[in-house]
Amino acid sequence: MTIGTTVLGCPRIGPDRELKRALERYWAGKIDEAALLAVGRELRQRTWLDLRDAGLDSIPSNTFSHYDHVLDTAELFGALPARPGLSPLDTYFAAARGVQDAPALEMTKWFDTNYHYLVPELGPDTEFTLAGTKPLDEYREARALGIETRPVLVGPVTFLLLSKGTGGYDPLDLLDALLPRYADLLAQLHDEGVEWVQLDEPAFAADRTEAELNALIRAYHRLGKVTARPKLLVAGYFGGLGRGLGVLARSPIDALAVDLVSDESFVDAVAAEPALRDKEVLAGVVDGRNVWRTDPQRALSRAATLLGVAKSVSVSTSCSLLHVPYDVAREDLHPRLASWLSFARQKVDEVVLLGRALRGESPDLTAARAAVADRASAAELADSGVRERLATLPDVARAPYAERAAAQAELGLPPLPTTTIGSFPQTLDVRRARAAHRAGTLDDAGYAAAMRAEVERVIRLQEELGLDVLVHGEPERNDMVQYFAEQLTGFAATAHGWVQSYGSRCVRPPILYGDVSRPAPMTVEWARYAQSLTAKPVKGMLTGPVTILAWSFVRDDQPLGETARQVALAIRDEVHDLEAAGIRVVQVDEPALRELLPLRARAQQAYFDWAVSAFRLATSGIADATQIHTHMCYSEFGEVLPAIDALDADVTSIEAARSKMEVLTDLNEGGFGRGVGPGVYDIHSPRVPSSAEVAGLLRTAVGAVPASRVWVNPDCGLKTRGYAEVEPALRNLVAAAREVRAELD
Repeated sequence: MTIGTTVLGCPRIGPDRELKRALERYWAGKIDEAALLAVGRELRQRTWLDLRDAGLDSIPSNTFSHYDHVLDTAELFGALPARPGLSPLDTYFAAARGVQDAPALEMTKWFDTNYHYLVPELGPDTEFTLAGTKPLDEYREARALGIETRPVLVGPVTFLLLSKGTGGYDPLDLLDALLPRYADLLAQLHDEGVEWVQLDEPAFAADRTEAELNALIRAYHRLGKVTARPKLLVAGYFGGLGRGLGVLARSPIDALAVDLVSDESFVDAVAAEPALRDKEVLAGVVDGRNVWRTDPQRALSRAATLLGVAKSVSVSTSCSLLHVPYDVAREDLHPRLASWLSFARQKVDEVVLLGRALRGESPDLTAARAAVADRASAAELADSGVRERLATLPDVARAPYAERAAAQAELGLPPLPTTTIGSFPQTLDVRRARAAHRAGTLDDAGYAAAMRAEVERVIRLQEELGLDVLVHGEPERNDMVQYFAEQLTGFAATAHGWVQSYGSRCVRPPILYGDVSRPAPMTVEWARYAQSLTAKPVKGMLTGPVTILAWSFVRDDQPLGETARQVALAIRDEVHDLEAAGIRVVQVDEPALRELLPLRARAQQAYFDWAVSAFRLATSGIADATQIHTHMCYSEFGEVLPAIDALDADVTSIEAARSKMEVLTDLNEGGFGRGVGPGVYDIHSPRVPSSAEVAGLLRTAVGAVPASRVWVNPDCGLKTRGYAEVEPALRNLVAAAREVRAELD
């Protein structure tokens, strides 16, 4: 039996973030394990029933996770660090979040998305066991509802390629030890009656070495030849599979899912692969990552190209729907804009309709065709004023760094200056005030007064802690991208468009549908007020153009580079207004610089060119004495070091605590020569680092980088933490900086 129409995965946080709320209540001790597990069970069952009722031919299971699916895989195969005295569930969460006496696993971006995964740590002492039963348990749970499902797993080669070797060990060397455990699991699933299993291998959407391709060959020839197993669907997504296509087509698997959205040229490669003739191909023609309605003509043309190439061709999403919100119907958007959009619920319907059309039926696609045509003809989305400004704006390069550093000495900062990344914890009172303002029960004046009071409290706290460069704490901001999108033209914000970033952290990416401009200053009055409260410098806090694009659902009707320049121009206007207001330190965050990096090397230089150009446009035309900071977090930075250097920021703060300053080696080898703030406090964990721990990290930092260029800061903003953790952690940070500073004399 073929798989037929399907989706490769589903959102899992709940349409109202039910999972987030349950997780945080569990971590706070307000509910027990049974209550948490009940929430997860309800979300899974609701998803399966909805997919069944929508008319999909095949429904995935094991796509739910209490935190992260890569972490789930490590747990499944017995590869989590032991935590004596903790339950299995708390051991799992300890790996994700850390505990006071043991840090969490590293966290980084899931390919070129804004989802973060936990990085398994594997070494020569790792012994894989089939330690868990989650895929089997969820299959049984769905079958109890009368629903047959297709368990989904991270494929063995991708799992190892995403892991970190300890002591210089290559995790791929563990493939032969891991494959028998996958075979054991396949046998268990077969015995349970499972017909299909999905193994995800998105790692092959990136450039891969001969050794890695050979590992793929070895893995699927071995798993494909398991005697008693379900049929195997291997899913590659986030781009074309390159040489991995031929490897998988020639292996003894039964079906292959291909992404025909991320790389249109891949359609021809799939159509030209003769080894697919005995396999089912899932044509991923419905975009699982963006929110625009599928063009049925284009989608069916791509899928139909494969007819006759494979044994059968069915329609699917390009990747999991993990990356899009639940349902457009819940949003109060302009009806015309809403008609152009497709969230997870609508994408499932698109898959079903397109699948029927591909089979030769005649479903009604009139509304889809009309919406796509309407969007394409919407001339009002273009702003001639913005386009003319960009065409005539002079190229204003900043002075060399040495000259700027000399001018910035007037800030009067000590060696190893201390600061934070921007946000402070958003208290219950702050959230209540924002909710009341949004609901209309607190007027503008009352809201502004509440936010000013919080800004003053945060400034006084930082002065008392002894920080050197202060921030206003961002109490007025709901999100570092949405806050700006709500004040820029060309964007629309959603009310329920939540997607998971990691664990319980959810974001609402705005929808960038038209040309971008800044009607009025966005942050100036808050920064001006904060600076009026202290003699210490206060940073103006902005989000950079690349990150605004990466963390939005971006228009797909023009090149990203053009859209980035429009956003950069708006940010440039804000930088200039901050400087005019007396702000001498401005941070333009680009945590997503690595995220948008194309997975294939051939496309990366073009990306670097426009991404760097956009940042430099946003920070151009200011005085040498105005210090520009940027911030990056939770990525593999070695791949983007030339771009980080080319940004030409005066100070770059960067995640380093979980990786124990490993990034500094890359910076040194890349010749990075400006200020750097390697994070010394992991804010994604509730643990409070001791001053001795922070001092040890700082000594490593000043041993790798001249102390004159080192800043001391947390890894990221403090918004998601509580003051009970933040205050002692920052006290320890300041104490450690003073201790190491004294050692420099």
